[in-house]
Amino acid sequence: MKGALIILAVTVAVGLILYLFDRFSRKPSDETPNDAPEADNEPQEQCCGMHITCQKDSLVKSSTEIVYYDDEELDRFAGIAPDGYTDEQTEEFRDVMLTLLPDDIAGWARSLELRGIALPEIVRQELLMLVEETRRSRSSK
Repeated sequence: MKGALIILAVTVAVGLILYLFDRFSRKPSDETPNDAPEADNEPQEQCCGMHITCQKDSLVKSSTEIVYYDDEELDRFAGIAPDGYTDEQTEEFRDVMLTLLPDDIAGWARSLELRGIALPEIVRQELLMLVEETRRSRSSK
């Protein structure tokens, strides 16, 4: 009887160790939808479209620190509506965006948001496509 209890205790200990190892070594993309926490009954905030992706699926950690990406000249556009830009101004945003490294695009969008600068609508759509491409390339690695 004593031998059976020892075997049972060792089996439980090994099982617990394996469970913990699997739980902590699993990537977030490996989780199944059943692993997601249940939604609260409270209505969730709608994504306003300026956040590249909604906060729960964001590529950038929530931060209030403003980081400049050699784009200080864009500060003069603070407070202008997305449909209030000329073609030359839109092209200026596009030029800055296309010089960024893929890993900097989400941070740049967050920086603009914190500085009160709304992207022209067409550039915002292009930015969303670039972020999606970056996400796909990361998930395929």
